[in-house]
Amino acid sequence: MSNFFSQLINGLQLGSIYALVALGYSMVYGIILLLNFAHGDIIMIGAYTSWIVMAKMGLPPVAAIFATVIVCTLLGVFIEKVAYTPLRSAPRISLLITAIGISYFLEYGAQLIWGASAQVIPSYYNVAPISIGGVKISFTAILTIAVSVVSMIALALLVQKTKVGKAMRAVSEDTGAAQLMGINVNATISFTFAIGSALAGIGSVLYCCQYAQATPTMGSMLGLKAFVAAVLGGIGSIPGAMVGGFAIGIAECFVSAIGLSVWKDAVVFAILIVVLLVKPAGLLGRQLQEKV
Repeated sequence: MSNFFSQLINGLQLGSIYALVALGYSMVYGIILLLNFAHGDIIMIGAYTSWIVMAKMGLPPVAAIFATVIVCTLLGVFIEKVAYTPLRSAPRISLLITAIGISYFLEYGAQLIWGASAQVIPSYYNVAPISIGGVKISFTAILTIAVSVVSMIALALLVQKTKVGKAMRAVSEDTGAAQLMGINVNATISFTFAIGSALAGIGSVLYCCQYAQATPTMGSMLGLKAFVAAVLGGIGSIPGAMVGGFAIGIAECFVSAIGLSVWKDAVVFAILIVVLLVKPAGLLGRQLQEKV
């Protein structure tokens, strides 16, 4: 039983990181119907930012955390302005291809600058595991789950209770009508990218707390699994992204626990296929109907 709870906590911890990244996918897709496949690589840039700030510059972890979130946020807005804004009226496939191109550009650019080998990130903190009912739970797991839940609640309140959230929902429903009502569509979309990228920065810090290394391709598989989590929960749904992230993380950890760790990636993508076949809108997504 203790092993079961240990794997459950590990799954929730891993799923929390997937959920944070999936929130960024869902927000961007919900507002401009773009699958931003470069989103996972923003996490990679965040990891290298932490490594530079702590290992190269010798600054404290707090500075690294702030620098990581700020760099990820600015990078997300920069990518949106340079790569996506000029193609906003282009066919959707053009945006998708551009997103894939940006992803490869970030990966191989990082490899060119910092090399292909992993860079070890210094520890953000040293806190002993907490024992609950005979089960040792790492402080990183507790912190990751708590930060993810708080981030989801804060994001939901932002979208539902604030003026900018109302603008985001209006642009998501009908861009043309929102513009006629005086909403600055470009600023709203940029703000959405900023929030999504900030969440990716937070996810990057939490990921590096558990896996203290940075590699050029670390965001590729992480981003794909977060995309699966977003689809599973219902892409465009904030609670759905969290549910999907937790489900994927738990499934992956339990598959590894029963001795099938080599199949854990296959199981994640098998879940994606099943969801697309059985419930394409996801667990908490809504089926959209277009009038012809």
